[in-house]
Amino acid sequence: MAISAMETYFNDVAAFLDGALLPGEVYTCMLDAEVSDFVRMNRGKIRQPGTVVQRYVRLHLIRGRKHAEHCMTVCGDLARDREALSQALAALRDMVSDLPDDPHLDYATDVHSSRVVRSDPLPAPEGLIASVLDAADGLDLVGIYAAGPVYRGFANSLGQRNWHEMTSFNLQWSLYHRADKAVKTAYSGFDWSDQAFATKMRGARERLALLSAPARSLEPGSYRAYLTPAAIEEIAGMLCWGGFSGRALATRQSCLFKMQEGAATLDAAVSFSENTANGVAPAFQDEGFVRPGSVPLVEDGRLVGSLVSPRTAKEFALASNGANPSESPESLDMATGKLAGDDALAALDTGLYIGNLWYLNFSDRPACRVTGMTRFASFWVEKGRIAAPVNVMRFDDSVFRLLGEHLVGLTSESELVVSDQSYRARSISSMRLPGAVVSEMAFTL
Repeated sequence: MAISAMETYFNDVAAFLDGALLPGEVYTCMLDAEVSDFVRMNRGKIRQPGTVVQRYVRLHLIRGRKHAEHCMTVCGDLARDREALSQALAALRDMVSDLPDDPHLDYATDVHSSRVVRSDPLPAPEGLIASVLDAADGLDLVGIYAAGPVYRGFANSLGQRNWHEMTSFNLQWSLYHRADKAVKTAYSGFDWSDQAFATKMRGARERLALLSAPARSLEPGSYRAYLTPAAIEEIAGMLCWGGFSGRALATRQSCLFKMQEGAATLDAAVSFSENTANGVAPAFQDEGFVRPGSVPLVEDGRLVGSLVSPRTAKEFALASNGANPSESPESLDMATGKLAGDDALAALDTGLYIGNLWYLNFSDRPACRVTGMTRFASFWVEKGRIAAPVNVMRFDDSVFRLLGEHLVGLTSESELVVSDQSYRARSISSMRLPGAVVSEMAFTL
């Protein structure tokens, strides 16, 4: 595959740094870059289109066990960036000389170079968004589209070069009915399909029509429930909040440490893995350590692994698997089950269809107990058929129960969910998740 201008630029930066080092110095360098189209929509119209092009270089200078790092924006032209890079290197030299040794410093010294490019072109945003708005004609649609290539590069003075170039898209939209009633839908991936989008829009329209019926308020209590992949995403996101961290498990701060001790298990149908090979995130990290294609975390309901960063590995005598500093998954996969998605309501029979959850937090972290609210289109189901929308409810339940003793089944299909976070840059985190039917879910109001 042809080399992009961004990759050529990064190779030029690495070559420049190779020639700028003094004896006894080691550098590592990371490039974070993107070319992203963003389109915001409201009331079925385009409100804010634009393209963001940004590049950050993070330069890390090491001398013995002393080290310092500098992050800078660059323009992508070495002729113009050379002076700024030289100044950053000089500033780091001055800083490193005054720093103490770092006993937990760890960086890759074995050279493992790689190149992954998945950058097939997406449809032009103008035509794609026009199709989206045509499909929502006559409806109050609000949403955001973010798409384009993201780039990650790693280089060091030992000769290692890693390049990751991935083009993906993420479309999230809501069809608004009135008050707090709306249907939220997401479609994300690497290859846009008009048919897949049409199927999701058709489902959203059908659920929107159901919202016109009088809403039902349910009393607090335990209800049988079907959680869509979008709802499971929120629960899985809580497990990512230190749950799979090697450091958090070693210090008993993980919400899953009871599983590590054998005091809790999930249903045998539940398995989680960090599936870097099929995600958006790169197979290397800031210190140059490569990541396995897959790291098993939970198998057959039992905790079998964790995500271990180089610093955690050194401090706690664990084996590193290239985790990021926060040791949170970036490409989390949850195994599918045997329940066909079209049969989920029949398996639910009578209970709650939960389209989305939000405002989640731990109410009891050691018990892996989570609280949050239902959101958007949630419905009361009777004998496998949607009977009425339900008003917002708060749940408070343990994941050990929901995905353990109360799990009825997981759907045989999963959905790719690409993170919509874009605070500093477009996120490269993703999840693949099925839906789940549970026999009980506790609601407190």
